[in-house]
Amino acid sequence: MSPNQLQSELKKRQRFDSLEQETALNLLRTSDQMENRFGRLFREYGVTLSQYNILRILRGEGKPLPSLEIADRMIRVVPAITGLIDRLQKQGLVTRRRCEEDRRVVFVEITQPALDLLDQIDQPLLDLHEKLLGHLTRTELKELNRLLEKARNW
Repeated sequence: MSPNQLQSELKKRQRFDSLEQETALNLLRTSDQMENRFGRLFREYGVTLSQYNILRILRGEGKPLPSLEIADRMIRVVPAITGLIDRLQKQGLVTRRRCEEDRRVVFVEITQPALDLLDQIDQPLLDLHEKLLGHLTRTELKELNRLLEKARNW
């Protein structure tokens, strides 16, 4: 039997141990390649993928959010949300303030420079989405989304 695309890309001589293994590795390989492309784009604007994600969450909410709420909404789990917010604050992209009622809660607010930065990123990001996935039909995209959501429900 001839090797499939993933097997060829990985230069793997033996077949995969299972279809589940092949699928998991395919997901990881695809995720890694997409993450690299997104990372390159965001670096052009001086932010990381995770920092962009924080700014996207804050812009979408339209009001300050507690840092733990931001962490819960992140696409990727990040162990050091405080460090990410520190770097964004040093760049002037967010501000922080303690909650008056509960001093343990820290609210994070997006700044105007961050909103301006996101406006600059919006179109290039849409273009990248199109470049990465535009070759799939709407039906294929919907099916891929359905299958990925199903895969996460283990």
